[in-house]
Amino acid sequence: MLRLSKLTDYAVVVLARLEEAEDGRVLTAPGLAAATGLGEPTVAKVLKTLSHAGLVEGRRGASGGYRLARPLAAMPLTEVIAAIDGPIALTACVDNAAGCCETEDRCAVRGRWDPVNDAIRRTLSGISIADLAGASAVMPPHAAGARRPATFAAE
Repeated sequence: MLRLSKLTDYAVVVLARLEEAEDGRVLTAPGLAAATGLGEPTVAKVLKTLSHAGLVEGRRGASGGYRLARPLAAMPLTEVIAAIDGPIALTACVDNAAGCCETEDRCAVRGRWDPVNDAIRRTLSGISIADLAGASAVMPPHAAGARRPATFAAE
């Protein structure tokens, strides 16, 4: 099963909350922790990692905090995943990695995962953090044409 870490999930939540800040004002780690329900040490760790990746900007001092480095619509999911979890790959022996497996010299599928990984990366890069942040407000496509159940007034 392909599964992202909790920290990547938390990073998306923190980024979505940062976008809600008015006029690009900064938010502190304690403020973000309170707003998201995440622990302050976790939020601080996520912010530090996102800052090193250039996804958020930090400002020090009494009026310091964090803000987005660019709009969420211009931030592909792949960048957040790579910042938190590292390179996107289904197996360890991808992208011409050598020396990572004791059976690589006789592996029948060596290098065959690369197209799968490329397809996953392309798909994930087409999804922005804004797409995820706004997902709760979007009605599923099958529900758009669905009729509401009839309600009857008591007689």
